[in-house]
Amino acid sequence: MVQILKIWKYMRKCLVASLLIIPYQVNAQTVLSVSGSVADTHGEPLIGATIRTSGTPSGVITDIDGHFSINVKSLRDTLYVSYIGYEAQSEPIAGRKVLNFTLQEDVGKLGDVVVVGYGTQKKESVVGAITTINPDRLKSGTSRSLSNNLAGQVPGIIAVQRSGEPGYDNSSFWIRGISTFQSGRNPLVLVDGIERSLNDIDPNEIESFSVLKDAAASAVYGVRGANGVILINTKRGRIGKPTVNITFESAVTQPTKLPDFVNGAKYMEVMNSIATENGKRPIYSDEQIYDTRYHLDTDIYPDVNWLDAITKDYASNSHATIDVNGGSDIIRYSLVGAYYGESGILAHDKSQSWDSSLRLNRYNMRSNVDINITPTTLLRFNIGGYLQSRRGTPESIDDIFNQAFTITPIAHPAQYSNGKFARVVYRENPYVLATQRGYKTTNSSKIESLFALEQDLKFITSGLKFKSTFSFDSYSSNYVTRAKWPDMYNPAVGRNAVTGELKMGALDTEGQDYLGYEKGSDWGNRSTYLEFNFSYNRILAKKHTIDAMFMGNWRNYDDGSKQPYRNQGFAGRFSYNYASKYIAEFNFGYNGSENFAKGKRYGFFPSVAGGWIISEEKFMQKLRPVLSKAKVRVSYGLAGNSSLDGRRFAYLSEISTTDAYEFGYNKEWSIRGKWEGAIGVPGLTWETVHKTDAGLELGFFNDALQVQFDYFKEQRRDIFMKRSNYPASAGFSEAPWANIGKVDNNGFEVSLTLNKQLTHDFFISAQANVTYAKNKILENDEALSKRGTYRSTIGRSVGQLEGLVAERLFTNDDFIDPTKGILKPGIPIQSYTSTVRPGDIKYKDLNADGIIDALDITAIGGTADPRLIYGFGVNLVYKYFDLGMLFQGNGCTWQIIGRSQDFLPGGGNSATGNILSNVDDRWTVDRPSQNVFYPRLTAGPNANNSQASTWWLKDMSMLRMKEIEIGYSLPKNLIAKIYLSKARLYLRGTNLLTLSKFKLWDPEVTSSNSNGLRYPIMKSFSMGIEIAF
Repeated sequence: MVQILKIWKYMRKCLVASLLIIPYQVNAQTVLSVSGSVADTHGEPLIGATIRTSGTPSGVITDIDGHFSINVKSLRDTLYVSYIGYEAQSEPIAGRKVLNFTLQEDVGKLGDVVVVGYGTQKKESVVGAITTINPDRLKSGTSRSLSNNLAGQVPGIIAVQRSGEPGYDNSSFWIRGISTFQSGRNPLVLVDGIERSLNDIDPNEIESFSVLKDAAASAVYGVRGANGVILINTKRGRIGKPTVNITFESAVTQPTKLPDFVNGAKYMEVMNSIATENGKRPIYSDEQIYDTRYHLDTDIYPDVNWLDAITKDYASNSHATIDVNGGSDIIRYSLVGAYYGESGILAHDKSQSWDSSLRLNRYNMRSNVDINITPTTLLRFNIGGYLQSRRGTPESIDDIFNQAFTITPIAHPAQYSNGKFARVVYRENPYVLATQRGYKTTNSSKIESLFALEQDLKFITSGLKFKSTFSFDSYSSNYVTRAKWPDMYNPAVGRNAVTGELKMGALDTEGQDYLGYEKGSDWGNRSTYLEFNFSYNRILAKKHTIDAMFMGNWRNYDDGSKQPYRNQGFAGRFSYNYASKYIAEFNFGYNGSENFAKGKRYGFFPSVAGGWIISEEKFMQKLRPVLSKAKVRVSYGLAGNSSLDGRRFAYLSEISTTDAYEFGYNKEWSIRGKWEGAIGVPGLTWETVHKTDAGLELGFFNDALQVQFDYFKEQRRDIFMKRSNYPASAGFSEAPWANIGKVDNNGFEVSLTLNKQLTHDFFISAQANVTYAKNKILENDEALSKRGTYRSTIGRSVGQLEGLVAERLFTNDDFIDPTKGILKPGIPIQSYTSTVRPGDIKYKDLNADGIIDALDITAIGGTADPRLIYGFGVNLVYKYFDLGMLFQGNGCTWQIIGRSQDFLPGGGNSATGNILSNVDDRWTVDRPSQNVFYPRLTAGPNANNSQASTWWLKDMSMLRMKEIEIGYSLPKNLIAKIYLSKARLYLRGTNLLTLSKFKLWDPEVTSSNSNGLRYPIMKSFSMGIEIAF
């Protein structure tokens, strides 16, 4: 180890010395020399900071002590100092021979330039609703999916994570909520200007992250911009010596919250109680309960915690990255490599020669190179992509958890002592599904390429530039399944009195002892993109700033279907800024899709916007020490959505050949016929959204505190949907489609950021944001039978939950004869079951027809997707220590649980239906309370009590400690001895605490029946290291 350290020190000295020699050789003819030092605010030397003179792109770098010496042509020059992660400085030499610099850390003021649609703008000139955040904030947590780091971090984005399954744990996210009830709700994601997946990129690859929300920002994307746009630019090389950043983090993970079920003895006692309460004999004897409680013979009297049986105590993940960056005035490069590995929580049978537990490995790579061919010509090329391998059981992971949640603890052991496996009717053995079915390996890969040529056309006119871009992406995947199925038996009913062998009847003994083999591949997809772009930026007469852009593009996306998807069009922008006070902007997109009929494939989507920087007015100057920034902006415009609910060429009628005409004696002959299926829509067009936005931006105390507020309204029109109302005499084989849907969506977002150096050693950064969005359906061609009734969806939200209104539980006073379920006159008949008893749920007869049925179903609660999302956090730095915390929450989100018969104790089929540990909180004859979780429980299905209703409506709002991190940065004078410029150690916790009214499982998890029956969201404890040299 000592020898390796000596070699490392020697190599480092050689590298630093060689880099320091180059500038002196280049400038050997100069005679004037200026020296000095560069340090941070703590006085620590900055190793490798770049120092250059005005008009010279290259320069020198500081040594291991932060010192530099540079030759200059004149002592009237200006020195420019830059260092990655710090704000650049400049200082006139003014005849001095020694200059010392102290650099401030770049705490994320986002710079003077903002990435906008097809270009960039100065931050002060932006009049669209655009949020740009520091990419470092997207590195929180240890998840593979970048989308899991958006909620509470990015104002305007509403995101929810419904599962923690490795490889399928992506969050669903929307910009400013949902404003359509059809598909195509997701925002457009562009990486380096190319449409790509947000979750395919590693956070360490990102240089800038912008969210375009209003029409002024997204209109240039035309038929693709209705749902907003996310723009990601990957890291590019910078002038200076090579810098290397390495990070490594390792974590252990556990579920945030799993349902808690009763043990075997408790289950038997509860089932006995339910039986006797319903006038039946106990199911289990005292001896059976005793033997189960004390585990006297677990083969005959099993007591299985199925979640423990199929899961490990903890899982793990690790993440490592390397980032190399540098270059000269001729060529600059950035190389980022990343590895992410995660093991799942499912158990592994170590006796097998193969491993079916979940394992995900992903390798990301990105190389970006910029070459100045001439002083006015720049060539860029990017190569990136990933390789991913996922191994797991051939079974559906959600189905495994579903089985484990619903099978009883006494059904049978996970595996009998004789090695055999059992299952019961209606259920599979969860342990077999998780560990005995073999394994499946899926490999996927993606290559992303981009080539761009930028030409400065200042020889034509100052400020004019041209850019052309070509991109080609390719994705593919393949899988290998090695599956088997063991012999299955009925549960043991006893032992042979002589031999002691288990009495087990064969259920399915046609399993296989060997692993089968099946392989397949997915053609994947190919994407080709072409773009040309002219931009013009110029300041006239020192007060008139003109910024303009005109571009055209073409995209071909081929997913292996018969016809590829194609989009093409033009877009433009013209912005005028007078005296940095008054801003006017016009944007347009004119583009279309081949998915529409000829002559109707293109649409025009304009937007207008204006801004007033009030703080630049003379009458505001006295307030500038306090109110450093005040800006108002408004925008209005159109954008489109061409998804058409996933349909292709819907303007054409379809021909159906699925059925056949049968004839002959006993109809033994048939002939396939053809007839018109879905009717074409001749006037087919895209969804159009009218977006209005009004924003206010305030800065206080030299922008140390910044506040931003936006109100928005979106009016979605021409939503493509199936009609409900059409005459039966029309003879349609299926409902026709039309552009008739209408939805309005409005809300607000607020964000606050604070960045303040309180003392020389103490820095604080804090942020908070909240987003609220609520939509309303105006037209969806609702069936006439629903209009005007309680079930009408007009005026309600997309995804509005529906159910019966539970008034209370029935009492003895509601019955003439409670034992026979004969209700008193005037009490509505409960049509979902033949009879009800005291303790059953009593529903409200909304239409007053004397019957509780589907006509009494109405809107209840809100939607499963939250209308409100918020986040707040703080970062503290004191000397070498730093502490960061982030909290994220949501509100106005609901779920209806208990829709499955198996959710109600005793209500499942046969031996199925597990029991949650809160079972004692129920109505009983001895405890006829209205304030209970469960109504009366029955020894069999109870259709009345399992109906979707307000009884089972639960508020899923939550507040989660998304992250807490504490770090320590080693002093630079210490790590300089081993030639490092940075060394930081940290501990991090993710999802450690969740506060919610709902306690049974993680409130963010949802499944098809809303009972949380799926892979859980994970919390993690990790430690990591960051080094740079």
